[in-house]
Amino acid sequence: MTHSGMQTVWTVKGGRVVGPAPFIVAGILNVTPDSFFDGGKHDSTRSAVEAGLSMHGQGADIIDVGGESTRPGAQYVPAGREKDRVLPVVRELLEARPELVISIDTYKAEVAREALDAGVAVVNDISGYSFDNALRDVVVQYKPGYVLMHTPAPPGTMQESPAYSDVVGELLDYFEKKMNQLVRSGLPEDRIVIDPGIGFGKNLEHNLAILRHIERFVVLGRPVYMGLSNKSLWGDLLGLAKNERSRATQVATALLAARGVGIHRVHEVQATRQTLAIVQAMS
Repeated sequence: MTHSGMQTVWTVKGGRVVGPAPFIVAGILNVTPDSFFDGGKHDSTRSAVEAGLSMHGQGADIIDVGGESTRPGAQYVPAGREKDRVLPVVRELLEARPELVISIDTYKAEVAREALDAGVAVVNDISGYSFDNALRDVVVQYKPGYVLMHTPAPPGTMQESPAYSDVVGELLDYFEKKMNQLVRSGLPEDRIVIDPGIGFGKNLEHNLAILRHIERFVVLGRPVYMGLSNKSLWGDLLGLAKNERSRATQVATALLAARGVGIHRVHEVQATRQTLAIVQAMS
């Protein structure tokens, strides 16, 4: 069930259910020196844990922890270094708040497996298990919540002249094919949510086409997971520097929420909660 009666429901690892709620908010916690918006901000375990607990206090339903930047042109990070960044943060967060729903933002099977063993409940995979085939086996084995995202190429090269003849149609085909593969392999469908991958191998026109036709993704029957917080499309569309994109993010979040998008991955949790409360009150 996604938005029948404006309720979003997502089953994650262990059969635990996030929701039913009108909207689910995932707070972004990057433990990286080079993420586009907050790189280097949480470079120690302690500051990352404090930031995660603060987002939880502001109303984040999920804390999405990432140890490798996936901004355009980002450098590959070896699995060992990625685990060194994220696993201490995951463990300390769960020690402080065992009830937290933590998501690991990774496309590497090895990182996902160890994070799931450490208590993570969701795997947020930009690649649709296309960068590391073993990730599908890990997801099928552990049955976590799974963010199935679309990107046509790794971050290092994804913005080199992306091309589609019909971006929305091609993404819908991709999601249908990948979801069928996952379900046939043994991942329950209620674990899967879909993320069109705004800014991942897409130019401004592609991004806007996806956002204009977002209802077509809702029709797939799974919650839509949206990440457009402070992204470069607001720079392309409005000429805004990355520290000036907060208002654009909130306006777009409100419009998408009103059109059926149930899960919002954001940097500013408190502002987003207020935005979504307005949408809910006016719906």
